[in-house]
Amino acid sequence: MNSTLEQLKSKFDKAIVAAFGQDLANTDPMVVPASNPKFGDYQCNVAMSLAKKLKDKPRAIATQIIEKLDITDICKPPEIAGPGFINITLKPEYIEVNLQQIIKNERLNIPPTKNPQRVVIDFSSPNIAKEMHVGHLRSTIIGDSLARVLEFQGHDVLRLNHVGDWGTQFGMLITYLREAFPEALKTADVLDIGDLVAFYRKAKKRFDEDEIFKEKSREEVVNLQAGAEDSRYAWQLLCNQSRREFQVIYDLLDIELNERGESFYNSMLPGVVEELNKLSLLEENNGAQCVFLEGFTNKEGERLPLIVQKSDGGYNYATTDLAALCHRIEKEGAKRLIYVTDAGQANHFAQVWQVAKRAGWIPENVEVVHVSFGLVLGEDGKKLKTRSGETVRLKELLDEAINRARNDLKKRLEEENRSESDEFIENIAKVVGLSAVKYADLSQNRNSNYVFSFDKMLALNGNTAPYLLYAYVRVQGIARKGEIEFENLRENGKIILKDEQELVLGKHLLLLNEVLNMVAVELLPNRLCEYLYELSGKFNQFFENCPVLTSEEPLRTSRLLLCYLTAITLKLGLSLLGISVLERM
Repeated sequence: MNSTLEQLKSKFDKAIVAAFGQDLANTDPMVVPASNPKFGDYQCNVAMSLAKKLKDKPRAIATQIIEKLDITDICKPPEIAGPGFINITLKPEYIEVNLQQIIKNERLNIPPTKNPQRVVIDFSSPNIAKEMHVGHLRSTIIGDSLARVLEFQGHDVLRLNHVGDWGTQFGMLITYLREAFPEALKTADVLDIGDLVAFYRKAKKRFDEDEIFKEKSREEVVNLQAGAEDSRYAWQLLCNQSRREFQVIYDLLDIELNERGESFYNSMLPGVVEELNKLSLLEENNGAQCVFLEGFTNKEGERLPLIVQKSDGGYNYATTDLAALCHRIEKEGAKRLIYVTDAGQANHFAQVWQVAKRAGWIPENVEVVHVSFGLVLGEDGKKLKTRSGETVRLKELLDEAINRARNDLKKRLEEENRSESDEFIENIAKVVGLSAVKYADLSQNRNSNYVFSFDKMLALNGNTAPYLLYAYVRVQGIARKGEIEFENLRENGKIILKDEQELVLGKHLLLLNEVLNMVAVELLPNRLCEYLYELSGKFNQFFENCPVLTSEEPLRTSRLLLCYLTAITLKLGLSLLGISVLERM
C-alpha cells in the first residue's frame, strides 16, 4: 500500500491536470500533513503557488481543483480555508480498512521501494591502536540506524567501516612494539599488550623525547610501506588486537559493519594522482602535488590547495578518500554514498568532492552526501570528558549506562516488593541502558550538539527509550492479564473507530511509511524517534480513556487490536533505531 500522502499527491496531480491542462502535469501538488489537527489531517497549498501563473485568485483555483478531485474513498469532502488552503480530513472507514490491512502484514503493509539503489554508508571509523571513545558514538549509531531504515526499504546497503589502519603513526607503534614486547613478534598469533591507549601514549612519549627512537620510527614507516614482512606482521598484530576490542563494542551495540580500512586503498593512490595529472588538474606547490580549489581561500584571499601527494612522495587522507570514492562508485556500483562523520569534516569532504567532480569521477546519477553531527556535551555544556579531563572511553560509558539501569531497576523492584531472577535483572539492565544511550542520541537533530545526561535518558517519563519500551510492555501486560493471543485475534477481528482517542491513535498508526520515507530522504533519525514518542503518548491517552479488557464485544476485540498494532509498530520502529523491545520491565 502506498502511504496516504502518496495517494493524495497522486489524486491532486490528476485533479490539477484535469482542471488546468497538461501544461501543469509536473506541478508539485504541495500536499503536507496538517500543522494543526483542527484543520484536518492533510493540507494542499498549491492554489497559492498557481495564482500568478493562472492569473486567478487562489480560492477560485482551489475550487476548480476540488471539482476535479476524486478522493471520496479516502476523505470527507475537502474544505477551502483562508486564502486558498485545501483542508483534508480522513474518513474513519478509510482508516479502519487500512489498519485492518496493516495488522495482517508482516511489514505492516509498507511495500519495498520501487527504486532500490546500491547505497554505501561510511560510518563509525575508529583508529587502530586507539580505543573507541564517546566521539565515535554518534557516527556508529546514526550510521547503523540509517542503514537499517534503508535496508528495510529494500535498498542494497553496504555498511563500511573506514578504519584508520595506515599512516606514519604506525612506524612509532611498531618501533615501540619491538622494544617493549620483542617476544610477541616472534611467537604471537594474538597480541596481548594490555591497555592499547596506555601503549599508544608510551610510544608517543618515546617518539617525542628520543631522537634515535624517532629516526627508527621513520625508517619503520618506509619498511612498512615497502612491504617488509616483519613490519607488516607487527602492523597486522596491532590491527588485530584493535579489531577484537572494537568488536566488543559493536557486539554490545548490535552493530554490523564491513571493515575496509585506509590500507585497502593503498595500491590505488598512485593512480589517483596520475589520473589528476592527465586531466591537467594538478599544480606543484612547495614540492607537493595539489589541486587548487574553487571557492576556498586562506586569510590572504589566496586559493587553497588540496594536497594529494606530499613533497616526500607520500599520500594523505584526501588521496585515500578520492580513491575510496572512485572504488565505491566504479567497483561497488554505489548510486548513493553517505558519509557519517562530525560536522568538523564538512570542509574536507566538500573539497574532496569538488576535486572528484572536476575530474568527472562522480556521475550525474550518483548522490554523495555528508551526514554531519554535532558534539556530545557534558551537563556543564562543555565537550564531554572524564573528571581528569580525558576523552570518555565508549566502553566505560556503555558499562555505566547498564550499571545505572541495573541500580534503577533494583530500586524499583524493592519499592514494588517484586522478586526477579538475576538473569532477568541483567537482561533488563542491558537493554534499557544501551537503548537509553542510543535513543538519547538519535532523538536529537543530529546537526545539533546535545547534552549527555544519564538521569534524563534513563527516565521512565519524557522522550526517552524507557518510556517507549514501557508502552510496548504495557501491551504485553494487557495480553497476559486477559490471556489474549493476539495472533488469533488479528485474522478475524475487526477494527472499529468510534471514540476520538481511537481515531487519533488510528490515524497516527497509518503514518509510519511516510515517516520512513522522510528519514530516507533527509537522513534524520530523529524524525522516527518523534513519531514513536508521539505514538507512545497517543497510545497511553487511548489506554487511559478507552477501557480495553472490560469493554463489550465487538469493541473489546477492536481495542485489543489497536493495542497489538501499537506494539508491533513500536517494535518495528525501535528495531530500525537498533533498539530491542522487552516483554516485561
